Amino acid sequence: MDKTTLRREIRAAKKAVPFHEKAQRSEAIMQQVAALPRFADARVVLLYWSMDDEVQTHRFVERWRHEKTILLPCVDGDRLRLRVYEGLDRMIAGEQFGIGEPVGDEFTDYDRIDLVIVPGVAFDQSGNRMGRGRGFYDRLLQCTPRAYKIGVAFSFQMRDAIPVEPHDIAMDLVVSEAEPNTRN
Repeated sequence: MDKTTLRREIRAAKKAVPFHEKAQRSEAIMQQVAALPRFADARVVLLYWSMDDEVQTHRFVERWRHEKTILLPCVDGDRLRLRVYEGLDRMIAGEQFGIGEPVGDEFTDYDRIDLVIVPGVAFDQSGNRMGRGRGFYDRLLQCTPRAYKIGVAFSFQMRDAIPVEPHDIAMDLVVSEAEPNTRN
């Protein structure tokens, strides 16, 4: 299946699930993430501020912000810049997509990032990730080679295999509400 067809299929599956059910599934997914030793050991965690059709992270970000340094991406042209999450009162709507973004200084010490939790359109059993097609996360993940990478997805986003290109960065673990799938 090509990427365009797969994106269309996943988009339809997401629309078929009511938001309250996505929120319940998200809680199960994020509880699994919180129970992982890799998460417990992580001091600096790069997360994302979820859109309505993604695994919901808002409560998770708020829950852990006092115990870990939580970074969120901010869209700047064709790249993502990182900033520390310091609370809802320090968030603004992003310019490109209206996604909440923290204000403040840019975080540039990528070597300090222990763990990255990544959204995606689809993931496969080998940890491969397919995004929305703009390459934001592929470029960002190239800057975090030592960080452990966890993809989070609803079970209907999981496939046996997805199309992969040379620049695509695989996840070390993918967690869905069904079960985690580790690559190494």
